[in-house]
Amino acid sequence: MDINLLVLNVGNTRLALGVFIAGDLQFSTRILHDNRADWDGRIADAWNRIKDLDSPAIAGVSVNPAAMEGIEQAVSRAIGQQVEWVGRDIDLPIKVMTENPVETGPDRIVNVAAAFEQMGKGCVVVDAGTAITVDVCNDAGDFLGGAIGAGLGILLDGLHDRTARLPRVQFRVPGATIAKNTEEAILSGVYHSVRGMVKELVENYATELGFWPDIIATGGDATALFEGWELIHAVSPDLTLYGIALAYANHHIKHGT
Repeated sequence: MDINLLVLNVGNTRLALGVFIAGDLQFSTRILHDNRADWDGRIADAWNRIKDLDSPAIAGVSVNPAAMEGIEQAVSRAIGQQVEWVGRDIDLPIKVMTENPVETGPDRIVNVAAAFEQMGKGCVVVDAGTAITVDVCNDAGDFLGGAIGAGLGILLDGLHDRTARLPRVQFRVPGATIAKNTEEAILSGVYHSVRGMVKELVENYATELGFWPDIIATGGDATALFEGWELIHAVSPDLTLYGIALAYANHHIKHGT
């Protein structure tokens, strides 16, 4: 389906915008929620790329209800349009096997749907943002569930806030596993904690699936954490944007709209 679509991914700390023209992602950008004064202008700029094309539309996914309300108001002010939200206005793009699909983050679901669309087999998606999610689907493309852990910022802030002497550290890839100073020790502990969590989870998923799944990484910290790691099949920063577009296309094909 050749869609002309503005997509919004409303996370805990930032808004990601993507513009699909004739089904291809032509533009993407991110805005921290601290800079929400920029929302109207950036949304209008993105919309201007498709507003004169055939059947332009806007769709989104959100894990942040408070920011989601603000985004809806910004969209209305900037372009006079309404957002179709995945899980509310747009059907989920794959079958969800969790105990309560309504409580499962729609960003997690569209991530796995986009990965399965590309891989065509059971796979794992690691989304490294404010939280780190490690989710899995089977060979039928069913979302089975996953795990949620603390992201880099939470881990680093927690070590500083909950201890007497550990400094606040800005994340970077540590220079050595065996650290020779406190800052490097914190970086090494956090970095290898996250990678160890991912490896342990995927090994257990593989046991349940009966095969080793390819792993796709996304999210703001994915490149720093996983780039070049032999465990990771690919790093795809825009995976969620593709998942939103996929959900939108599938929904309107299904309903003939």
